[in-house]
Amino acid sequence: MIGILTEAQEIRRAVEDGDAEVPESPSAVEPRVITQMLNEMLPHIRVPADATPQEVTHLLATALGPALYTMVSGFTLAFTSLAMAHDEGRTDVSSAEVLQTLALQVEAGRFDEGA
Repeated sequence: MIGILTEAQEIRRAVEDGDAEVPESPSAVEPRVITQMLNEMLPHIRVPADATPQEVTHLLATALGPALYTMVSGFTLAFTSLAMAHDEGRTDVSSAEVLQTLALQVEAGRFDEGA
């Protein structure tokens, strides 16, 4: 999740620096990296061919629920961290540095439940 935000920021910087062209529309952006990151975050789901609609719904909810919770929590944490740095008038760190620090804290388990 933090990687997705960081990648989006790198794409924006490349466009601003003239290292990439401005896409005509958001759908024209090459989504390979972000798609790959999302695929890594979301579980693989196997649905039996004879599954009923109710069974499919249950399988999807059970598999996607925790992943979506993690993604929403991650975006919320990133937004809050960036907003706090902004609201505090922090000019000594860039948004990329805030995200990098946050990523290291997450990787170290700082935000794990019960920690």
